[in-house]
Amino acid sequence: MQDPNEDTEWNEILRDFGILPPKEEPKDEIEEMVLRLQKEAMVKPYEKMNLAQLKEAEDEFDEEDMRAIETYREKRLQEWKCLMKKQKFGELREISGNQYVNEVTNAEKDVWVIIHLYRSSIPMCLLVNQHLSRLARKFPETKFVKAIVNSCIQHYHDNCLPTIFVYKNGQIEGKFIGIIECGGINLKLEELEWKLAEVGAIQTDLEENPKKDIVDMMVSSIRNTSIYDDSNSSNSDNDTK
Repeated sequence: MQDPNEDTEWNEILRDFGILPPKEEPKDEIEEMVLRLQKEAMVKPYEKMNLAQLKEAEDEFDEEDMRAIETYREKRLQEWKCLMKKQKFGELREISGNQYVNEVTNAEKDVWVIIHLYRSSIPMCLLVNQHLSRLARKFPETKFVKAIVNSCIQHYHDNCLPTIFVYKNGQIEGKFIGIIECGGINLKLEELEWKLAEVGAIQTDLEENPKKDIVDMMVSSIRNTSIYDDSNSSNSDNDTK
């Protein structure tokens, strides 16, 4: 049987008279694949667009698409705002005294601000700056700044350094003044992280106070000393009777 798709003069005559159907064009597999992928990509094209692309393509969507796009656009906008907020800081910045109000007291709404007043001649201040620098990278949604104390407060006593103030919406939410309140000369990074988390300035992933064991030992030691003193006092009273 003769192939109706065969290129012969007779077949061409039969096609002209409608006796044979039009010749089938050979399928291009690559072209078919491209068309299929394009079709699949058009199912919800707005899900692959950024906000600028959505704006440019608005005229190409129907009413149902536009409702979905509006919901999607709002979702992307909120995600973008959250991302920008989280990526806004990320470093311990040096400020001067005349920047204090703008950078700290009048900082952006709902942003936690941690400021360290320091003197570079005090080793504990340098240690706190090292820890805060690392915490600033770990918690980029919180604003970390430092300032040489003399540029902010004249005649501030060295006994009060390091000084850490924690602000939110212009109010002081926490303060650590002096070596003891800041954690002592052997302050560990995790200990400072816990202190700042306790006042709400950062969201730590630490599950318990790194100094818990030390505090428990101190309490136990004080309790045992108290019991020992009470026992000696009681024995002394018995001896005098």
